[in-house]
Amino acid sequence: MKLSILDQSPISSGKSAQEALQASMELAREGEKLGYKRYWIAEHHNFSGLSCSAPEVMLSYIGANTKKIRLGAGAVLLPHYKPYRVAETYNMLATLFPGRIDLGIGRAPGGSAEASIALSENFLENVRKVPQSIKQLLHFLRNDFPKDDMFSKIQAAPVPEISPVPWILGTSQKSADLAAEFGIAYAFGHFMSDKPGSEIVRSYQKVFQPNSSLKTAKTIVAVSVICAETTERAEELALPGILWRKQNASGEGRGVPTIEEAHQCFSIEEREQFIHEAKRKMIIGNPQEVKRELYRLQEMYQADEMMIVTITHSYDDRLKSYELVGEHVRSI
Repeated sequence: MKLSILDQSPISSGKSAQEALQASMELAREGEKLGYKRYWIAEHHNFSGLSCSAPEVMLSYIGANTKKIRLGAGAVLLPHYKPYRVAETYNMLATLFPGRIDLGIGRAPGGSAEASIALSENFLENVRKVPQSIKQLLHFLRNDFPKDDMFSKIQAAPVPEISPVPWILGTSQKSADLAAEFGIAYAFGHFMSDKPGSEIVRSYQKVFQPNSSLKTAKTIVAVSVICAETTERAEELALPGILWRKQNASGEGRGVPTIEEAHQCFSIEEREQFIHEAKRKMIIGNPQEVKRELYRLQEMYQADEMMIVTITHSYDDRLKSYELVGEHVRSI
């Protein structure tokens, strides 16, 4: 099984954004040692508890501190940006780190309505234009505009020897359809979707349109995983993330709490209930339980690769979770 990392770069309570970003760099470096195929970092804006608003900045830092792991955005939120600027940025990264750069494309706002207005003003109109923006972005990356196009005389310089690999990231049929139409690899966010994900992914695989850049459909499924030596310990480690998501959903933005803080907020009965509910979408358990569930999901989705997102209060516990998964689930 091919394994990769999706990092939301969470800020734990009592920690700073600088510490969170440094921990993200350490996660990428350790992931490389453990044999993970790629590391993607998410983009969020004005989102309490998440530290990365500019993936391209972090990727340049991480690229300078790693040697071979593939690096990418999960995702660049395209409605906020002009395709030419995105192509320039990721061509620059691909020039610095040849053969290592992925360009994940998303269309979510990634933050509050106010942040969207500050970034791009008419966000909803830009979302409507995403298909055209993707088409234009691909032309810039491939340097293949028709000769009569107004942009045929410019390049998204520097032009790397190996172009960034585009992916469309999503949780809906619409994102799958776009990926299939443009012949782009597709990453499905199982951890953040309530839709029938396997049906969406298989529809992408079925109607995928091959092209010179990608001959066959390629899929990643992103899942939330907490792994520890014992099931009981994994469930303890999962509690702060569960509380944190509930706090953010209710507008109480803050950092990822400690296990002790989660215990203070939840009764024993609530802890059991929330863990039970969380396991419907998350994988929480010891290495063998996690391995079994990862293989089950891979089979269900017919996925080429599984991408893991892990949020715990302790950055050391997060690293340990990835370490256990890397050791017990064969990655190549």
